[in-house]
Amino acid sequence: MINEILKDAEDRMSKAVASVESAFKKIRTGRAHPSILDSVKVNYYGSETPLSQVANITVEDARTLGVSPWENNLVPEIEKAIMKSDLGLNPATNGNLIRIPMPALTEETRKNYFKQAKNEAENGRIAIRNIRRDANGSLKDLVKEKEISEDDDRRGQDQVQKVTDKYVAQIEERLAAKEKDLMEI
Repeated sequence: MINEILKDAEDRMSKAVASVESAFKKIRTGRAHPSILDSVKVNYYGSETPLSQVANITVEDARTLGVSPWENNLVPEIEKAIMKSDLGLNPATNGNLIRIPMPALTEETRKNYFKQAKNEAENGRIAIRNIRRDANGSLKDLVKEKEISEDDDRRGQDQVQKVTDKYVAQIEERLAAKEKDLMEI
């Protein structure tokens, strides 16, 4: 029973870390990276479709993305979708190719993006702590029902804490890497 609780907690914590990672991908750094456009949805024959499913996204150079749609009539739709997104990007169309220059980050925007990254990391840590609380609550319930002893409960809580520390450390590593990316000029 304790192992089931631990496994469930660990699965949920790994999902929390994955969620933080995906949130970090949406935070723009100074370099061009195709994952920046993951959140952009294009109106494709009446349905909102991810940009990556209607066009090829390439990195032309360190500060420019190239988007080549698979259908020529999608060029204006893709342009509109990129402008509507809250990424602060201004696409430039050149025939069938849409070029997206990445504006250089000022010190102020870098700091704002880092604050945003810290908030996302904190949300991840909160989620992990909530999972720990749930797991510890499940252990306490087992003690109340006399299915495990108090010693087993204490050992289980120690194991839950070790797992929690491991996943919080993973979030910290990812935050440090994101900070390094953001502060790099």
